[in-house]
Amino acid sequence: MKKVIIAAAAAMAATGVSAAVKLPAYIGNNMVLQQNTEITIPGVTKPGAKVTVTPSWAAPVKATADAEGNFAVTLTAPAAGGPFSIIFDDGDTVAIENVLSGEVWLCSGQSNMEMPVVGWGRVMDCDTEVALANNPNVRLLQVHKNISTAPLETVDFNGGGWMECTSATVPEFSACAYFYARELADKLGVPVGVIDTTWGGTSAEAWTPLAYLESVPGFDDEKADLKEAAGDVAKMQELNGARYNEWKAKLAADEKVASKDVYHGGEEGWSKMQLPGNWESKGMYMDGIVYFQRNVDIPADWAGKQITIHFPGIDDEDVTYFNGQEIARGWGWNTERAYKVPADLVKAGKAVITVVVTDTGGEGGIYGDASKMYMECEGERKSLTGNWDYMVSSDFSKFPPAPITIGSSNYPTVLYNAMVNPLRNFPVKGCIWYQGCNNVGRADQYAVLFPQMVKGWRDAFNNPDMPFYFVQLAGYLAPKFCQPESEWAALRNSQLAVLNLDNTGVAAAIDLGNPVDIHPKNKQEVARRLSLLARNKTYGQDVACEAPKCIKSSVSGDKMTLTFNGPVHATSAAALGFILGDKSGNWQPAKAEISKDGTIVTLTAPGIKKPVAARYDWADYPNGNIYSSDNLPVVPFATDKKI
Repeated sequence: MKKVIIAAAAAMAATGVSAAVKLPAYIGNNMVLQQNTEITIPGVTKPGAKVTVTPSWAAPVKATADAEGNFAVTLTAPAAGGPFSIIFDDGDTVAIENVLSGEVWLCSGQSNMEMPVVGWGRVMDCDTEVALANNPNVRLLQVHKNISTAPLETVDFNGGGWMECTSATVPEFSACAYFYARELADKLGVPVGVIDTTWGGTSAEAWTPLAYLESVPGFDDEKADLKEAAGDVAKMQELNGARYNEWKAKLAADEKVASKDVYHGGEEGWSKMQLPGNWESKGMYMDGIVYFQRNVDIPADWAGKQITIHFPGIDDEDVTYFNGQEIARGWGWNTERAYKVPADLVKAGKAVITVVVTDTGGEGGIYGDASKMYMECEGERKSLTGNWDYMVSSDFSKFPPAPITIGSSNYPTVLYNAMVNPLRNFPVKGCIWYQGCNNVGRADQYAVLFPQMVKGWRDAFNNPDMPFYFVQLAGYLAPKFCQPESEWAALRNSQLAVLNLDNTGVAAAIDLGNPVDIHPKNKQEVARRLSLLARNKTYGQDVACEAPKCIKSSVSGDKMTLTFNGPVHATSAAALGFILGDKSGNWQPAKAEISKDGTIVTLTAPGIKKPVAARYDWADYPNGNIYSSDNLPVVPFATDKKI
């Protein structure tokens, strides 16, 4: 039996009643306790008060508050079942009702784990899913977004705390987490609680404890500042601001600056881009500063009136001008913009809108729902979609990386500190994770960082064997069948470094992607594949959870032979997705022949006479079609890039 002690009782949140006892925010109605674990619950009441805690499944436990009013009691969660109650009595009573005992999983990562069933996500068949979502054996707990440069002890939750799974509570909850809980509740026959602690567009270093970043290359300035400031926010801002100003000064010397009150369409150095749309999805792979510009016609009856310019989203920051006058600045890659143009700037006829976009990571650009990109005056709208002129003003690849701003959700440690550390003593069975997009381009670093993050979480939860299952990045961007330098493929490969740790597993999603949408909609299958890992590896059920792996490669003449540890098959007449390379760095798509028993794949490629390496599904958006007999996709791999 595992004993878990929940953090100190200072600053505990009240549990929705006016009684004296105050409890941690994660102790409340509708919660799920991890079955057969010990949980020590702290509380605050009147100094010296006698407290009796009565769980409906066991005998009462007594405690006496100290001089500050702190007390703690240890309960043993029963075997799966319920509903139960827990009564805290110090003269007044606090009743925690509708408690279940079962399995609890922590669900974390960036936007593909955050993606809600409806909300901004609208997963596949979302309306039907919501209509059928009433399931009292599934409970949901969603952590409120927060950052901190020092570890916190308390945490807030959306919706007031634990919620029963209903058509009303599911729409804004993590789809992946919900579908995972539904699968486990159904297949295990026990209650399941899932904790959604996610933040879109975030990097793994933000989710990693400081001590576990020590052995990770990079982040030297950030690590030094965190240590020097020791949680002092003002000091952190001072240190970070100095670094950012120094970087901006170097950048300004190189930046091309266009006059913002003149339309530059057709000039040398300017091109056209269809908006809305992220610039990386349009083939411009860079972080930097880009000027977007468009001439617009202002009707005569708009003259002298305030107008509003709307953008669905800008990644990451922008400064927007109207006829050369700055009208607004915006931050946040997933934040809609609505910018007021003062009436005295609005003249009939041609006007120039200039948007200077700064992207320090991720996709970049003006993107989102086209219906939300327009200008309006007194209820009349004019669309701003279509071709915009653009010019790259500064390419950040020529400079050292920009210092991460202290208020960013990507600053190292800040999400772990605020959104994981406060949960570290609440017993959970394991973790599921879907993240990596924000670390694309830093594959070598991620291969060290990701395992360190997992080790840090296991240490925090005092559970060195805690199961950790993750989703490998799905296919994304333009389909390519031979792309040996793909950064997305390299990051997928680095994700596999976690498999060197015990009690881990990968759910392949390479076949579930969308070349023009970084948020593929079929989260049901992602969750099912994650649940197969848990059912097999954690709960011991006899279900297939992984496709066979390539365990050996050999070369004979112009052929390379791959040996798998189980049968594989192609889903069409031709086996696709393999490429062959030689020692000179030449790569070609390979013809693949699969043996009758499915365990041997023989590869040849025109122009590759002496192959030295083979790769499978190695591209941003590859075309592989190799599956197990249970229709699980073979995980992308490279014989020349072991982890």
